[in-house]
Amino acid sequence: MYLSLIAALAMGAVSSSDSDTGPFVRSLWFVQRYGTAAATDPGNDQRVKGALAKALSKDGGLAVSKLEGFIDSDAIKHLPVADGRISAAKIKQAVDAAVPESRTRLRPKVREHADFLTTSFDMIDEPHRLAGGTLVDWIAKNYRPGQRLDVIVVCTGNTRRSILGATMGNIAAAYYGMPEIRFHSGGTAPTACNPRTVVALKAIGVEVEPTGKEETRGESQTANPVYRIRWGKPDDAAYEALEFSKHYTDPANPQRGFAALMVCGEADAECPLVKGAALRVSMPYLDPKSYDGGAYEGAKYAERRDDMGRLMLAVMMQARQRITSLGAQPQRSR
Repeated sequence: MYLSLIAALAMGAVSSSDSDTGPFVRSLWFVQRYGTAAATDPGNDQRVKGALAKALSKDGGLAVSKLEGFIDSDAIKHLPVADGRISAAKIKQAVDAAVPESRTRLRPKVREHADFLTTSFDMIDEPHRLAGGTLVDWIAKNYRPGQRLDVIVVCTGNTRRSILGATMGNIAAAYYGMPEIRFHSGGTAPTACNPRTVVALKAIGVEVEPTGKEETRGESQTANPVYRIRWGKPDDAAYEALEFSKHYTDPANPQRGFAALMVCGEADAECPLVKGAALRVSMPYLDPKSYDGGAYEGAKYAERRDDMGRLMLAVMMQARQRITSLGAQPQRSR
């Protein structure tokens, strides 16, 4: 039963609103919001969870005095901490109060899946964690509240990983109160958005609908439909994008000053320089295409979606913490 529940959550089939997330998860979110830089480093996620397990009492209260090095004392000085302890009710109140307005504009199922992914930052492997750290540094340096900051996710065909990564990046930016950070997708040899990519995004509540229009076809001459991808609530144009397979230099994408995330090995090798990019980050992921037509096809697309999603969420969480420490104010978030 437990394993089937976890599998269903990973596929996006179970809503976290079906039951209370519990005191441990709320305390984890509390530390992610009010924690130190060490607490928001995915490399320390297991240590944080271990410390939380020891600091959490049976009634859901938290002995913050047992979280030395992980709780920012200045960040919680406005909270009612008595004898080094904060009650379960106050933890919930603090977590709820810190939710940014942009997170409330996410589609409910999308938000619930992002909630779930924030509990699994320990699953980010070291190469991606280090690559994510480079992106965190760039965002913290260049972020200005209310000003657009662009990222292009690049793979070869712009059919799978780049579209999954860009969508999960946009979700993560809105989740952590920085929707002005916008993710786009592109390729080096574009073809068409793969239907399996569409299925993987729909499974977590993202609305993906064909517009009826088609863009220029690649060398394969495969039909290249344009999709409207919406991660926000209906009629919220700020939380949607038009996606189709395109070269990363396509006029639909930013032309300069963006960060380029190279999420496949071939594109990474083919483009040692990315025209117009202010930052180029190598973070290749295995292509779920290898599983097409097999029994594990859906699970592997979901796996890749979530691998990229939890990295994007971890990046935004760290960037928010860094930006806040530097005095800027993204929307309130945990």
